[in-house]
Amino acid sequence: MEIETLRDVIHWAKKVHLQLSERLSESQEDAVDERAKLVLSYLSTYEKKLVKVLAGFEENGNERALNTWCIEYVTKFKRENGEFSNKSFGELNAQEIISTVVEQHQYLLSLFKFLAMQSVTASTKELMEELISFEEHETMKMVQATNRFEDM
Repeated sequence: MEIETLRDVIHWAKKVHLQLSERLSESQEDAVDERAKLVLSYLSTYEKKLVKVLAGFEENGNERALNTWCIEYVTKFKRENGEFSNKSFGELNAQEIISTVVEQHQYLLSLFKFLAMQSVTASTKELMEELISFEEHETMKMVQATNRFEDM
């Protein structure tokens, strides 16, 4: 998918979360232990929830901000930070699964922060700050919830 506008960035982020959810779900059969299966199931469901929230950003966001061109910045970001990782979850334990998912959320956060720094209008900066806050908050909630699996 070619990312040209901030709307495309959000659409791509939705796809990332959806694909992550699907990969987590598919990996449950290959999980090494019961805790890993629980973590995979929880994270798969959680990622689907994030897709729905991002759809709200895409549908209800400021049109001017959403239509802001950012292709040049996304290309530069990818050159400096590489592409999004599609690591497999097949043979990972619960902690490795959590770490891998957090790593992928951090990639999205890095992109959002990079785009926020490039923003020149208040509406685009506000949109990116909302996305950053959302991604940080949800990642923190996800980590806290999955850490509870350690107590089991």
